[in-house]
Formats: sequence, C-alpha cells, structure tokens
Amino acid sequence: MGNGQLKSAYNLQHGVDSEYITWLTIGPQPTDTTTLIPFLKDAQEHLKFKYKNITADAGYESEENYLFLEANGQLSYIKTANYEISKTRKYKNDIGKIENMEYDVKKDIYTCRNGKKLGVDHIRHSKNKTGYVSEKTIYKCEDCNGCSYKSECIKGNNCKTPLEERTKTLQVAKIFLKHRKEDLDRILSEEGILFRTNRSIQAEGSFGDLKQDMQFRRYLSKGNANVLAESTLLAMARNINKLHNKIQNGRTGTHLFPIKSA
Repeated sequence: MGNGQLKSAYNLQHGVDSEYITWLTIGPQPTDTTTLIPFLKDAQEHLKFKYKNITADAGYESEENYLFLEANGQLSYIKTANYEISKTRKYKNDIGKIENMEYDVKKDIYTCRNGKKLGVDHIRHSKNKTGYVSEKTIYKCEDCNGCSYKSECIKGNNCKTPLEERTKTLQVAKIFLKHRKEDLDRILSEEGILFRTNRSIQAEGSFGDLKQDMQFRRYLSKGNANVLAESTLLAMARNINKLHNKIQNGRTGTHLFPIKSA
C-alpha cells in the first residue's frame, strides 16, 4: 500500500498487487496513519475478499492499525517508524530510551544507567481523532538526585523546571510495543524483505507511472466524487499499460520482483 499527494491537496491511496492497482481511495487526510483501516474496509467490501499480508510504509504504523489487522486476520508488514533511526549509533547510545535500559518482566521495573529503579507510577489513557483510546504506562525513577547521567538521560529543553529538580519518567505503550516487536520480526524475515522491496517498487512505482509516464500532475475536476472517478480512470489506463508491458516482456505470470543478490 502507498500514497501520493497530487496537487489540489487530495491524498490518493493505492493498493497494489502483482504491479496492478487493485484498489484506491481519495481522502482529505494530510497523514497516512488514519487512512489504512478505511482503505482496507472499503477494499474488502468491494473486492469480496481480503489480502492476508498487508505491506505498508512507516507512515501507516499505529497501535490502532496493528490491532485492526490482527482482529481482521491479517499480518502486518509495516515498516516501523523508528526503523532507520534505531540502527544509528546515537540511538543505541541514548541511555534515556527504554530500549537501552534493563527491564525486569516479572517485577515490571526498568533499571537506568545509574542503577536506579523505575517503577509504575500511573496509567494514562488518551483518545485520538478516530476515537481510539490508547493506554500508556508511566514509570517514574525512585531517585534522580545528584545523578551524573541526568543531562544525558532526561530530555526536553523546553521544560521550565530546572534539570536538577526533575525526575526521570518513561511513557510506555505496552500494547503498541508488543505489536511493533512482532511486526519487526516479520519485516526482517526473508519474506518480509521480499514484501517491503516490492512495496517500494510496485506501490511507489504506480505513482511514478502516473506522474512521469502519463504526465499527470493536477486533477482536472473538483470534489471527492469527481476526483475519485478521475483517479479510477487513470488507474485503469495505467493497468492496461502495465498489462501490455508484461505481455511484451513475458511477465504475465509474475507477482513479485525477486530480491537481487549482492
């Protein structure tokens, strides 16, 4: 699955299978996070079947999306939002991140670089724009007084409280992190790498075809219904071009591009 921002501020979403655009939606949403569930519901209703494996870029990662896919019997292959930065030395050396602290599962306690314990202080619930309520567990350090690691551990330069008076807290979305870990295991598998490589080639390529090969830059009509109709006609024309190209190159039976070995 991929998105394309075309002039006139419409967020066009493409679902691609075997290089063909199999479903699309048009929406006013500036971000992709909230488009995944409506897109999949709409596609499933009209196509009368559902895809088992859903591959999408980092912009589609959220706790709500993970839970929907699980409940809908689908596997997520979503690139995690922190995937690239988590590989950097700076990220791995950041002592203030939960990923770099020891965690005792049984006691539900984190241990910081200075050996202090961070236990559960309270639970916080928040509702997003779609109405989904997420839960975060707030952990608080037992004692941050005189800690030599404080400036490295506690971030937030805009806080009015002086650093020496502040106490380290962690906000942990347990449900989200559980699903992120499961998703990460999948995207790092051989199958996951194959799917993500093809998402990049096929989904992003579908927008490249519209903009470059078909020279489409701006909608000629206005209003969601008209723009959706225009996008559908463009997708049909693009799919015919794709079919012709696959026939000419003897690739009509292929679905995924193989991963090129180094």
